[in-house]
Amino acid sequence: MGRKSALASWLHELDAAEIRAILALRKDAADAHPHSLHGLAEELSAPSSVRLAVDGLDRACRDVLDAVLLLGADASPETVAERLRCHGKATRAELKRTLARLRAHALVWPAGGRLCAAAGLRPSDGDPPRRITPAPRAPRRVAQRRDYADRAAIAPATSTVDGVTRLVELCDNDVITARGGVGVRELRRLAGVLRTDEPRARLWLELAVEARLLAVADDDRRVLPTTGSDDWLGASPADRLAALATAWPRMAWPPARHRAALTAHPADRGDAARAGLLARYAALADDEAFEHRHEVVADLVWSRPAVHDASGAEAALMEAEAVGLVALGALTALGRAALDGDARAVAGAFVPTAADRAHLTPDLTAVVEGLPSRALGAALDLAADPAEGGWRFSATSVRRALDAGHTPEQVLARLAEVAERGVPRALAELVHEVARRHGRLSVTAVACCVRADDPRLLTEIVRHRSLARLRLQPLGPTVLASARPADETLALLREAGYAPTAATVDGGAAVPRVSRRRVEPVRKVPAWRPWRPSLTEQEVAKLAVALVERGRPRPRSVAPRAESRRMSAVRLLRDQSLVLRDSEVVLLAEALVTRTSVEIDVADGPRTTIRHVITPVDHESGSLTANDPLGRSREFLVCHIRSVRAVAT
Repeated sequence: MGRKSALASWLHELDAAEIRAILALRKDAADAHPHSLHGLAEELSAPSSVRLAVDGLDRACRDVLDAVLLLGADASPETVAERLRCHGKATRAELKRTLARLRAHALVWPAGGRLCAAAGLRPSDGDPPRRITPAPRAPRRVAQRRDYADRAAIAPATSTVDGVTRLVELCDNDVITARGGVGVRELRRLAGVLRTDEPRARLWLELAVEARLLAVADDDRRVLPTTGSDDWLGASPADRLAALATAWPRMAWPPARHRAALTAHPADRGDAARAGLLARYAALADDEAFEHRHEVVADLVWSRPAVHDASGAEAALMEAEAVGLVALGALTALGRAALDGDARAVAGAFVPTAADRAHLTPDLTAVVEGLPSRALGAALDLAADPAEGGWRFSATSVRRALDAGHTPEQVLARLAEVAERGVPRALAELVHEVARRHGRLSVTAVACCVRADDPRLLTEIVRHRSLARLRLQPLGPTVLASARPADETLALLREAGYAPTAATVDGGAAVPRVSRRRVEPVRKVPAWRPWRPSLTEQEVAKLAVALVERGRPRPRSVAPRAESRRMSAVRLLRDQSLVLRDSEVVLLAEALVTRTSVEIDVADGPRTTIRHVITPVDHESGSLTANDPLGRSREFLVCHIRSVRAVAT
């Protein structure tokens, strides 16, 4: 007997209450509306249904299930207890609990002293279990005001919004490729540019992709901003945070550290792990918090080992804290709103409003209180580099603005527009000094030439030791020939402290720019959903009763009961007579079933009737066969009977 047949045979032994309990735990099978217990066995044995049921088991149940599968035909409660060393009272009780849970899920059931397992099950990877893994200590809870967690989440949430904003703008100006995912080396480079660590850079990148702000181009596999990223960048910080908080639970990438970014497999359960983490914290009361995070991680790993592992749960918790969903061991208001799908309603309390002014200090730094607006960020990025705590101006950053074609007056005017207290004198002197040296050298890609108006400057460059690799040769008083390409010559000259500019053959400025493109965000295939809504508890109970009733054996021939004959006669007589009252129809049907006498009036013309006392014996094709008091058989059309009365005694 196959496993499906064995499951169907076992289901036939259960009563309606037990079938109802199985349907309540295996809702996917109930929602398929099986029409029989054999059909229910088919639904319970479907690979997707079995996988869903196993995913909900705790570590102890998985241990017992693995033991049953490994023992095979020898599996029984005694052999499983012996294999898992269940010799004590506590371990025996745990074995009893796990077997009852597996039975309730229709994954393992008893059959003649043995234990049968559902079809399609395979033991877990790794070493076979030697004992039942005990449950860890329940995470300890402490009293804590809810607003404490909300206030503690402001700083990390603000940092995440700022980091994702800078990442999207960076992908618009830099080339980031994702061939087989964004590799670890590229992630480290991004982390250096964004002034963060590698795990946080990975989180920002994958969060931006899930929020449909970045996507990978199909042709060159470059990570580019999407068509909707401009609206997100121009939105308020609260709206930007709401989009990120809503996207985080949907991320399917596994929450682990040492891996390439944007690499996902259809079997990845990152979304289930993140949603399970939020659900675990949502079980806390408003004035409670978990005392130790490692206890929460251990509880998640034991309760759902198919979804959570130790490193993944820890990484998911760090991500939730970075987005502002969890803080100080409790779920924040933003986290609860994200679970309810209404993060925008509370996101404004977790990020400051956008600032449009910056404080430019004499030490060549710029400080912004809160998140900069898009216009302020563009103005600072023009002539400054991001640094810890704000922006920093340097000769290199100012030269970048001049390379882009801006004059020193334009740079200072742009900074004056966003400066809260004006442009400090030290910054203005830096801009003018860089502008004075800017353009004294120019590099033309002829293969390649270095030109200058001052011959003495070219002589100085030829003698510079760090530029020996260029093998510069004079072609004239103001022209040198370089053995290296133009881009490498530019880089070496700038490393040596000079400020050359790239130029075309006709002498015009050649500013290297990364082409800016927009791509459509990835369209996620919606998860399959049944066309019918899920069954309610009452509907599940009715389905269980119906399945048990249909599965009961019935005799081949059953004599019709008098009540059934009476009701059948009532229905037929009512359909065939339009003048008899319901009470008369019932009286005539009773006489037909019990062979008793009644008095009837039968039409004999348009306005006359004839009274008869009869004993009905048969009814067929609209005719009533009856015996008169003398025993003679007569037939009457039911449609001609005008009244029916009991015989007076």
